[in-house]
Amino acid sequence: MIGKNDYEVVETDCQYMDLVFEPGHQLVWARFKYPGLPCMSKGLLEDVARAQEVIERQARMGRQQGDPSRLMYQVLCSEMPGVFNLGGDLACFMGLIRTGDRDALAEYAISCIDILYRSAVSYDLPFTTIALVQGEALGGGFEAALSANTLIAEKGARFGFPETVFGLFPGMGAFSFLARRLSPALAKRIITSGRVYTAEELYDMGVVDILVGDGRGIEAVYEYIQHRRGRNAGFHGLEKIVDQCHPLPYSELRDAVEVWVDTAMKLSDRNLRLVRYLLNAQQRRFGSGGLEISRARAV
Repeated sequence: MIGKNDYEVVETDCQYMDLVFEPGHQLVWARFKYPGLPCMSKGLLEDVARAQEVIERQARMGRQQGDPSRLMYQVLCSEMPGVFNLGGDLACFMGLIRTGDRDALAEYAISCIDILYRSAVSYDLPFTTIALVQGEALGGGFEAALSANTLIAEKGARFGFPETVFGLFPGMGAFSFLARRLSPALAKRIITSGRVYTAEELYDMGVVDILVGDGRGIEAVYEYIQHRRGRNAGFHGLEKIVDQCHPLPYSELRDAVEVWVDTAMKLSDRNLRLVRYLLNAQQRRFGSGGLEISRARAV
């Protein structure tokens, strides 16, 4: 635990995101906040994009100035106990599909991949993005975790893609991110299984990079940064080689979005009823009064 003078909460006018900078560790905690359902709502996407602008500006400025203590790490995590993110905004999806508004659905999907791409390519800087998953990461939440350079998970974390249950597939980078961590065949198997995977299962496969006991996730972040201290140049060089061998062009994510939107617009009434069933389950669990959200800070 660090002292109150060792970190700085930055006001970003964001309802869905907190930024806490720790200069002593060269990191920023980017924490999801959920005034409503813990999903990838339009408001959350807008706030994450704003937060990324703040982070990139500080990281790029520090590098340009040659600051040895410049910002080097971003940790994406959640303030809600037991939940990282449950994925796409199902109510939004259903509304746009029923009204036939393909353009608006495509705009939503593109805003998702824009955020994930910046995370995956580390803002085109010698910089490391980290996802800390301490609960459920489903659908787009799983994709957000996969987009990070390093995925740290507590043993109680759960991951999955429920989209195939209602005739869709995760279209905001799931296959691209998984296929770069695993084989394409195994990536496809995970996506189509409809299963919820434990953090331990995904660690054994190579999807999760660091697995720790419940309650040790924050400590694991500090240990990871300490392990790299003084050796960052070598780690960033290795990451550059990995990127050269397995590049992720933005066009690949954009092409997947086009297929996803086309598929979504063709969902049957039966499929949409299944989406409604899942949304109702989320609302019962996380709706107004359904869960008291702790605002306890990680630092």
